Amino acid sequence: MLGDRIFFIFDFVIGKRKVSAIMNNTAIKSCEITRRVPFYDLDPIQVVWHGNYFNYFEDARVALFARNGIDLFEVYKKTGYVFPIIKTSTKHIFPLRYNDEFICKATMIDARFKLVVNFEIRLAADGTVCTRGRTEQVAVKAPEMEILFSIPDDIRNAFGF
Repeated sequence: MLGDRIFFIFDFVIGKRKVSAIMNNTAIKSCEITRRVPFYDLDPIQVVWHGNYFNYFEDARVALFARNGIDLFEVYKKTGYVFPIIKTSTKHIFPLRYNDEFICKATMIDARFKLVVNFEIRLAADGTVCTRGRTEQVAVKAPEMEILFSIPDDIRNAFGF
């Protein structure tokens, strides 16, 4: 049940890349980026090497954070907090190949105690789902490397949690 939540869907362009976002109240919980597979991302059997999917996830996560006004490096410079990834998972469903245009969608699932982001990569041409993944990040106070048991308020609030 959606209750009194308001959702908006909009598209915008960063450089030559189209980005779509879903906004819940003022927080953008989901963001899409479009990319094309370069030759250097391929493995010897001419499909994207599995480790490169995390690069695509990172690009989408950075776009999602930017749309919410968050730059984790700036947060680190101001507060000393870093946000290491503590858990990742991927499910490879259909291979990406050279020059495939694809959409990578990042969706913030939780930002209360850790940052949990789901990802989906699909072919731009027909929507075929290629990969699904998830990352989890925690807040850590550097240089002590002390784990915080909540996400700082400004980040949590930016994502509507």
